[in-house]
Amino acid sequence: MRVNKKRFIYLISPNRIKKSFYSNLKNVLSSNLVSFFQLRLKQYSLIEREKIGTKIKKICKRYKVILIVNDDPNLAKKIDADGCHLGQNDMNIQEARKILRKKIIGITCHNSKKLIRHAVKDGANYIAIGAFFKSKTKKVNYIAKPSLISWAKRFTKLPVVIIGGITNKNFKKLLLHKPDFLAISGGIWDKKPTKVIEEFL
Repeated sequence: MRVNKKRFIYLISPNRIKKSFYSNLKNVLSSNLVSFFQLRLKQYSLIEREKIGTKIKKICKRYKVILIVNDDPNLAKKIDADGCHLGQNDMNIQEARKILRKKIIGITCHNSKKLIRHAVKDGANYIAIGAFFKSKTKKVNYIAKPSLISWAKRFTKLPVVIIGGITNKNFKKLLLHKPDFLAISGGIWDKKPTKVIEEFL
């Protein structure tokens, strides 16, 4: 999995795609801080997600950002994304691997060492842990302690993505535990994206 270590943001799409989204996305990606972009659209039909995903793929390619599709390996394959992110209630890694072959598969591990161990054993390409703060984007059922980041980094060489309510106001304390990437959605999209991304520099 090719990543630029200077780009520590794993950017997740907003819940709704507004007219201003595409121009804001270009501006945010031009900051050179984003390694991943995850397409996460729960409220859209498959046809709409395919159309939006195809457009976003062109933008990601332009800025050399890895495109990940949330939950749906078949959609990831259809739009030729770089990979897929799976939750614990989604398709398992083995089935997703049959569809995506050598593409990237990431897995949500919440605040669980057990789930991290399973993800590593099952062949995930990265693990996502959290939430570390309450979030307006998604209901938080699991709160993780920063010490879990340090444990995960000792346990595996896989990239560790941390998620959950991360903003320009609280991200620095999490960086002390040396995660590989910070997954952010509302912390950027709920504000003025072009301006707030600069505060992560």
